[in-house]
Amino acid sequence: MTDDPQLYRLWSVTTLRQLMKRTGTGRAVSVRDLAYLSKVGKSSIAALANGSQQTIQADKAVRIAAALGVDVLVLWVPVERAGQAYADALTPAGSGAAA
Repeated sequence: MTDDPQLYRLWSVTTLRQLMKRTGTGRAVSVRDLAYLSKVGKSSIAALANGSQQTIQADKAVRIAAALGVDVLVLWVPVERAGQAYADALTPAGSGAAA
């Protein structure tokens, strides 16, 4: 068993859309481009970008972040796994909530 989270929740649809407009290289990527670069299905990328999907497997989250040129935690919040809470995925970081 590993302590690494198996799922990540998208922090913000708005952040994802903004990063797609201007990646770490300064270029824009479409849903199709991001799917190709991250090797994640086009339907998953589209669902994340329109807000109908909020979580994704860790390996896919890492590949999407890498394709956008950002650290994983810029875009994703680890979700509770095996009874251990990694973070409250619904509370923005730095909001003053108790840790």
